[in-house]
Amino acid sequence: MILVLFYIFSFVSLSKSVHSLEGTTFIFGDSLVDAGNNNYFSTLSKADTRPNGIDFKASGGKPTGRFTNGRTIADIVAKELGQSGYAAPFLAPNTTGNALLNGVNYASGGGGILNATGKIFVNRLSMDIQIDYFNITRKQLNELLGSSTAREFITRKSIFSITVGANDFLNNYFVPVVSIGQRVSENPDVFIDHLITTLKGQITRLYNLDARKFLIASVGPIGCIPYQKSLNKLKEDQCVELPNKLALHYNARLKDLLTELNENLPEAKFVFANVYDLVSEIITNYKKLGFKSASKACCGNGGKLQGILPCGPTSSMCADRSKYVFWDNYHPSEAANLIIAKQLIDGDTRVISPINLRQLRDI
Repeated sequence: MILVLFYIFSFVSLSKSVHSLEGTTFIFGDSLVDAGNNNYFSTLSKADTRPNGIDFKASGGKPTGRFTNGRTIADIVAKELGQSGYAAPFLAPNTTGNALLNGVNYASGGGGILNATGKIFVNRLSMDIQIDYFNITRKQLNELLGSSTAREFITRKSIFSITVGANDFLNNYFVPVVSIGQRVSENPDVFIDHLITTLKGQITRLYNLDARKFLIASVGPIGCIPYQKSLNKLKEDQCVELPNKLALHYNARLKDLLTELNENLPEAKFVFANVYDLVSEIITNYKKLGFKSASKACCGNGGKLQGILPCGPTSSMCADRSKYVFWDNYHPSEAANLIIAKQLIDGDTRVISPINLRQLRDI
């Protein structure tokens, strides 16, 4: 009798914890949202050394594998939507049991839509692998909650956040020397069609694993990052035209894809995050927003904008991280991430459509 009461109490307690969760996130993508998965395997794409994470309060300023000085956009969004803690990296040994109910992060620095993307880093987790890992989590949730409750948790309580695509251009299509053959055989239209077709299959695969609420981020203005501007020796107010042009082309195709999926996948809701315009506006209006620079990396080395080499222990670093839009050669600072995250949570259809993330959480 006591044993039966114990199991009943345990089930009720667990069910209550599931129904009280708000804004739980499962995060997929690249280094913009990696929370430390790359710490757990050998790769050239790592952010596990100082001063990365210097402003991340949860770690006491120690590096966690996040490619920024503090929180990522995904970190900020999840907490604002009610998640009690930060989604743990899937590969972390303690990401098991009840920890799964607080969301899981599968993102990987260097990863992309295509499996070939990021091969210059030797190892990384592509979207296909990240979804393989979610499939493992999905089975674990069945064991933890029971299949019916697990499905409700996934379909009603969870947002699937996908921030991917930039590496497919920067560390695939535009890689010097390595990608020349590919660019000859695949013109931009063909390459972007390949990306969209592949991503459609990956999203559909998540849908078939019961994902229903999706946030899909556009590719940002990748021709304006310190790496591109330093490499091409541009002035601070200039951007590299071709990467931005292809990003806009991809984003238009992505938006059309999400409209198609919203119409054709029952019960699913796909939200498009216009990160390109959000970041472009920050870069254009950086002084009005309180920044000192929108082109120079706060942490890095190489070129007048310090954008050639990644941030590490021997890098130079700006005095006030909150005054720089970019933390390193590729990634925004926490200050910029805060602005972007707030717009995604409560912004209008100009920046996030057809609804914002607070509305997506509540449907």
